[in-house]
Amino acid sequence: MSSNKKYWKSVEELDENSSIVEALRNNEFVEEIPTDEFLGNSDALSSSSTTRRDFLKYVGFSTAAATLAACEGPVNKSIPYVLQPEQIIPGVADYYATSVFDGFDFANLLIKTREGRPIKIDNNTIAGAKFSANARIHASILSLYDSMRLKEPKIEGKNSTWSAVESKIKSSLADAKAKGGQIVLLTNTLASPSTEKLIAEFIGNNPNAKHVVYDAVSSSEALDAFEAVYGERALVDYDFSKASLIVSVGADFLGDWQGGSYDSGYAQGRIPKNGKMSRHFQLESNMTLSGAAADRRLAMSTANQKQALVHIYNVITGSSVAVSLDDKFKSEVNRAAQQLKAAGSKGVLVSGIQDKNAQLLVLAINQVLASEAFNTSGTRQIRKGSNEKVTQLVNEMKAGSIHTLIMSGVNPVYTLADSKTFVEGLKKVKTSVAFSLKEDETALLTTIAAPAPHYLESWGDLSLTKGTYSITQPTIRPLFDTKQFQDVLLSLNGASGTFYDYLKGNASGIVSGSTWNKVLHDGVFVGAIPASSASSADYSAAANALARSKASEGFELVLYTKTGLGDGQQANNPWLQELPDPMTRVSWDNYLTVSNADAKKYALSNEIVANGGLNGSYATITTADGLKLENVPVIVQPGQAVGTIGLALGYGRKAALKEEMQVGLNAYPLYKGFNDVQSVTLVKAAGEHEFACVQGQKTLMGRGDIIKETSLEIFNTKDAEFWNEQPMVSLDHKEVEATKVDLWDSFDRSTGHHFNLSIDLNACTGCGACVIACHAENNVPVVGKAEIRRSRDMHWLRIDRYYSSESTFAGDNERKENIAGLSSSLSTFNEMEKAGDNPQVSFQPVMCQHCNHAPCETVCPVAATSHGRQGQNQMAYNRCVGTRYCANNCPYKVRRFNWFLYNKNSEFDYHMNDDLGRMVLNPDVNVRSRGVMEKCSMCIQMTQATILNAKREGRVIVDGEFQTACSNACSTGAMIFGDVNDKESKVTKLAEDERMYHLLEHVGTKPNVIYHVKVRNT
Repeated sequence: MSSNKKYWKSVEELDENSSIVEALRNNEFVEEIPTDEFLGNSDALSSSSTTRRDFLKYVGFSTAAATLAACEGPVNKSIPYVLQPEQIIPGVADYYATSVFDGFDFANLLIKTREGRPIKIDNNTIAGAKFSANARIHASILSLYDSMRLKEPKIEGKNSTWSAVESKIKSSLADAKAKGGQIVLLTNTLASPSTEKLIAEFIGNNPNAKHVVYDAVSSSEALDAFEAVYGERALVDYDFSKASLIVSVGADFLGDWQGGSYDSGYAQGRIPKNGKMSRHFQLESNMTLSGAAADRRLAMSTANQKQALVHIYNVITGSSVAVSLDDKFKSEVNRAAQQLKAAGSKGVLVSGIQDKNAQLLVLAINQVLASEAFNTSGTRQIRKGSNEKVTQLVNEMKAGSIHTLIMSGVNPVYTLADSKTFVEGLKKVKTSVAFSLKEDETALLTTIAAPAPHYLESWGDLSLTKGTYSITQPTIRPLFDTKQFQDVLLSLNGASGTFYDYLKGNASGIVSGSTWNKVLHDGVFVGAIPASSASSADYSAAANALARSKASEGFELVLYTKTGLGDGQQANNPWLQELPDPMTRVSWDNYLTVSNADAKKYALSNEIVANGGLNGSYATITTADGLKLENVPVIVQPGQAVGTIGLALGYGRKAALKEEMQVGLNAYPLYKGFNDVQSVTLVKAAGEHEFACVQGQKTLMGRGDIIKETSLEIFNTKDAEFWNEQPMVSLDHKEVEATKVDLWDSFDRSTGHHFNLSIDLNACTGCGACVIACHAENNVPVVGKAEIRRSRDMHWLRIDRYYSSESTFAGDNERKENIAGLSSSLSTFNEMEKAGDNPQVSFQPVMCQHCNHAPCETVCPVAATSHGRQGQNQMAYNRCVGTRYCANNCPYKVRRFNWFLYNKNSEFDYHMNDDLGRMVLNPDVNVRSRGVMEKCSMCIQMTQATILNAKREGRVIVDGEFQTACSNACSTGAMIFGDVNDKESKVTKLAEDERMYHLLEHVGTKPNVIYHVKVRNT
């Protein structure tokens, strides 16, 4: 029976005379579709070259897409495809191989796109693609959608056109030629054969031009040393997988030393196989990722590091240069030197000391060892800067002898220590041009601010190491009116065609034996690597000069780059700002790291306040020439060498940054003479700083069932029951293994897929790449510093960092076992909450453990959290009412509560608050609303996509296809994901390994995340 009821769509319809009602009745859309903009362009429509992208440029899938008001309220519609392109299937991801190098970070990548929109970065794992993405590169996908990017060219601060820009540059070049003025191209290291060839052609056309290479964080001393010996300005590409003994003197090779990307090779030797693993000595002042991973770490000043390096040189080469090393370090340094000598070709020494003499000794030591890890043929091409030439350029600018300055990929007004002199000189340059992603500190002061495209919008090529070649290709149409530096250079050279044409033509002479299409598909090409030959150098003179080095007066300030921001290029990236530092667990800040002894001496402190936030003292530091940095927050850092302090570069930016991202202090003014070690004095300042720290506890405090550790000797000589002890419980008055007692009946898990995630504590370096990858894949929101202080971070994956209270974790356990009585336990445990002066460090990734007997599932009153057949603990967000009972009942504390709506909320002005930023969101994962619990889903959308793809193709899934965002991002192999019902899978073998254990095994939750006992080669 039909109904005669009338339903009103809106209250306005009750008014029959309303013009709005009439419009709603007669028109499908209230607002007219802007078809005239493209249908009126007869040239575009009549040309056969009009493509889908041209159409979409006007009406769809861009920031200028038509927003159409539908008749039933605020519904946003986008124009559908008229002719759907064959290569794009809605709902199915496409992947493109590319490579990136921004002058600081580099990697070989696969870019995941959805409907022409890049949304995630994965590692390219094809043969020859050796460089994996770090946290910053994973986060760079968000920088593509930065609403603060420079959107169109500007001349004298006013919006302009590219034709006007090129015309002005050409007239300036002609004027320079006529007047004999100097033309300078100032760029970062390019590592691009085609761009370098293009620059050479530009200089050929303009004999009064020169090219100056500037690296914001310099490796000039190492480059100078290598050039003096091998005749090439490059860096050694070490292969740590070939070393059984590693000695590092001030080189954080698991961090950003020489560009990083050494962690994969390093981890291969750190997992015990056949009773063997590599051994690692670390001599350093700041506590670094490399120091945290080392078997033996010596906390010493750079002055002592120089003396230690000369001593090692003496032992390896048989020299007798006099050294003045502190007595407390002599025996341990000698031990490292003797073991290095005994290791021979299986040993390697690296150093980050910014001194040419020190770098010459590194070359000499590795030559004598004939180290297999010391690769002088396939050298790294990612640093080419010259301190001397940059200093000369600044002096020439100040003297007024530079007529035209064209900059690309550099921001010297921010990064140069002597930026004031640079700014003075810039005022004397007649025409200055800055090609930049943003209107940064330098672009604001130049004649022309030229918007450069993001690397995901660009064509390019790279030779990251000698003998390799990789392509950078665009994965999206440029979002703004940008133009590549190379295309403008072509125009200035009077050449026709685009840089793509130039690139393709140049590549044909490099990729012999392959084709352009294959290299474009693979992303990389490996050619012949020419052999290198060393010339003689006066190593003895270098050793004597280094031995004469004196300790600085006052404090030794050691500048470094943090895992999150690096050199500061991506300071406007909220993912990176909120990424906790691996060592301090602090985000949204840089700070002075001070040893506990020095903190006591100067009355500097950290304390956890009532709301759970961390507060700290301020200090003011002053350099020898009077430069003062006031009110710098202080973190008391276990492991910091006494008499030294650390401070991160890359913070303190203001230009082209959202207000929330304008945090920290700029340390580049202290980077005098491109030396990362400076002599400073320190005084305490008034006030207290509020930190955003995600981990209040510092030590493991003897809780050995969370992180299980043992030594290689015990691992080789004792049964697993000794070093991987099983927790025991009482059953019928008898002790039995906790894993054999259960409160619940188990169900059959042998049918279908059953997923496990394996985490090897030996291979995890705490780099944080997995955390950012998880953000990108699962639309994890950024909450900001104030919410982090309230312990309301939304990270689905955290990397806990633990210090030992004694010098070793074994010492912690021994001290705990010797406790006698209640009073003794209280005082001892209180003391054990304080980290040692030079503690051992462990990292432990923790996410939802996907327990087969999950305590969260039993307490949810609305069955919002339940267990899936494939082992995943699932969340039905629509059912969740936010009781938070599940969080209270979770022993791992991995559930996150949405205290606020983080999406489209001006109170959280990050990427989810603007249309452009939301383009990064993964459509396969819903964006959660306020009032629900969320946590790791074990990337169920990825596992289901793998199953569906295999089903559609009619094949069996092979081991390695199943991945999560974190396992896919992990370059060290610390995280392995797979199906334990596949008895041949790698994760099945890891689950059966004698090093395997579960987190808090005695609770009986039977997790699907497994860990492996950490073994130290002490």
